[in-house]
Amino acid sequence: MKNILDFNLDELKKWMDENSESKFRGKQVFDWIYKKGIFAFDDMKNIPKSTKEKLKDSFYIGIPKAVEVYKSSIDDTRKILFEYNDGNLIEAVVMKYKYGNSICVSTQVGCRMGCKFCASTVGGVVRNLSSGEIIAQVLKAQNEINDRISNIVLMGSGEPLDNFENVIKFIYLVNAPDTLNIGQRHITLSTCGIVPKIEELAEEELQITLAISLHAPNDKIRKTMMPIANKYSLQEILDACKYYFNKTSRRISFEYALVKDINDKIENAEELSSKLTGIKCHVNLIPINEIKENNFKKSRIETINNFKGVLTKYNIETTIRREMGSDINAACGQLRRQYINK
Repeated sequence: MKNILDFNLDELKKWMDENSESKFRGKQVFDWIYKKGIFAFDDMKNIPKSTKEKLKDSFYIGIPKAVEVYKSSIDDTRKILFEYNDGNLIEAVVMKYKYGNSICVSTQVGCRMGCKFCASTVGGVVRNLSSGEIIAQVLKAQNEINDRISNIVLMGSGEPLDNFENVIKFIYLVNAPDTLNIGQRHITLSTCGIVPKIEELAEEELQITLAISLHAPNDKIRKTMMPIANKYSLQEILDACKYYFNKTSRRISFEYALVKDINDKIENAEELSSKLTGIKCHVNLIPINEIKENNFKKSRIETINNFKGVLTKYNIETTIRREMGSDINAACGQLRRQYINK
């Protein structure tokens, strides 16, 4: 059986036609799933019983089970641990902002990138998620909060560009008017810097935001934090970012997790500024989430503010990420690791 969420509308209409059904039934099914949040064929009232039987013989609606849901008492952030049909676990985080609800989704079960500050990479990657399994996180989260999600960040467990084809199909799927109609400019894709895939992504000429997990001003420091730095140099990544901007005219976002006494010194800020000068970008400074799998410590707030001051001096637009859900371990991979260990 196939997950119907992996199908776009044209593919489902084709299936209807091939199975002696009217093509418009595909649109009706999509409306039940994506517009009304109905995840059982039997509950789709305007679908004939004979059509429902065919659907049930060929498809399942792959909505994961919410195993655990944590709600922050500080800011209404919700962290949801999802379980798929095969028993694999991933997590998503829903954050409430003035401009709407944003969700951070996972693209893989686990991750093979090995970044030392991230809990989702502990234990490596298990498998890729399909496009339907990614969009299912958004659908189930909307049901959980009983509200629409308007912004998506591909920044949960997994490296999105390591699951390129499924992630691209997901972006087109979630952007479609027939599904959730979330604008591409409301979608952010975060990568640790797989250079050939950044260039391939540029060729799609999407209007999403590309976010690069930089976290260091030079290769020497970056190699101590991120194994990917042993394959692609900082300069190669920055050149790929320039190529992406030239193809899409979309400003690049650089993520920089500050680690006490590792990458948070004033000279680090000066070096980073020199590397980013001339690139149309925004820097997002992130107070690191401490995890038990490493000894990284969070920088002091004064240090973070001083770091920002240097970047601002060089006219590099910089913000300090607001910590969301700090009381519920809302960092990538923490809840999954806790659940598995338990």
